[in-house]
Amino acid sequence: METKKALPILFAVMFFVMVGFGIIIPVLPFYAEDLGASPTELGLLMAVYSVMQLLFAPMWGRISDRIGRKPVIMLGILGLSFSFFFMALSTQLWMLFAARIIGGFLSSANMPTVMAYVADITSEDDRGKGMGIIGASVGLGFIFGPAIGGVFSKMSLNMPFYLAGTSSLLTFFFVWFVLKESIDVNSHDAKSQQRPSLRQALKGTVSFLFILQLFVSLSLSGLEATFAYFAAESAGLGTTELGYIFMIMGLAGAIVQGGLVGRLTKRFGEGSVIQGGIWISALGFFLILYVDSFLTAAVFLTVFGIGNGVIRPSVSSLLTKKSQSGHGSTTGLLSSFDSLGRVIGPPLGGVLYSVTIGLPYISGILLSVVAFLLYRVYAAKQLNSAAAVQDS
Repeated sequence: METKKALPILFAVMFFVMVGFGIIIPVLPFYAEDLGASPTELGLLMAVYSVMQLLFAPMWGRISDRIGRKPVIMLGILGLSFSFFFMALSTQLWMLFAARIIGGFLSSANMPTVMAYVADITSEDDRGKGMGIIGASVGLGFIFGPAIGGVFSKMSLNMPFYLAGTSSLLTFFFVWFVLKESIDVNSHDAKSQQRPSLRQALKGTVSFLFILQLFVSLSLSGLEATFAYFAAESAGLGTTELGYIFMIMGLAGAIVQGGLVGRLTKRFGEGSVIQGGIWISALGFFLILYVDSFLTAAVFLTVFGIGNGVIRPSVSSLLTKKSQSGHGSTTGLLSSFDSLGRVIGPPLGGVLYSVTIGLPYISGILLSVVAFLLYRVYAAKQLNSAAAVQDS
């Protein structure tokens, strides 16, 4: 399938998938409370989805290398739709947990397989652009989804779940009829990648990028979990202002991912963009410590969002270029490390915040510095090994 035709389709697919996911975000806590969830149970309900993503994203990536991208994407979207309808019909808390577990298990196929699809259809020069477009679609979906969910929750608490399920089901049919397969699973190249192991995916020359992505995800999720409390205490901001702030941050990140990442990676290379993104993120964390108004919160969080936003597409692009295993195996493992950060980040951020309110952001600066040094050390080793091969 031609790149010019496929990328807009993939953009639409991931946008609607994330809209559906975002629709339930503002409603789920209240819906769970109505079914008797305690604060601890609510936290577990939110975390179990990321745990399933952590465990099963690599599996789906490997399966997509073996049987093709399209069927795995369709299964992931259909599973997401089923989980939303299951939640809408839930009358007991265990049903809600079951729906989240099933949804996390099946929908963990979506992101790694779509990224693998992008790697299949793009040249190495355009890989960063393709990954950035997918990142932009995810960001925009997260912006519009919660807003839609908030509006429809006024009708009834389970209405957003029906809406999310219907949106995902329509997206399933859209993929079925419009998206073409990106790989020939019977070809020699595909067969050579059909049984990649976890060890193979981790043995690549840039495998350290998995750890780097873990640090990025860890610091981001820690910020998301604590910033509302920090902004309320330091600047007196409420939920409405915070909604606008995160919307501004999301829009800026989506614009950068969709419009700039491709140009930057083509001109400077993914390595330089990753390093620049790390330093901009660190600057954002530093500035957040000085938030004292709506304006400073919006500007400083946007600085962080721009830096953080350019890292993931660049990491995905570089990994799929250099990895020794199939694209699906590589992107699945990357999604798993990303999910691990999202599992650990919120409780860790909460613990750090309880020590002192600025500690989550100070730790974010430190993690950024460690990530930068990690990149520099391993990049230098890679260059030295390449030089040794040339000399021999």
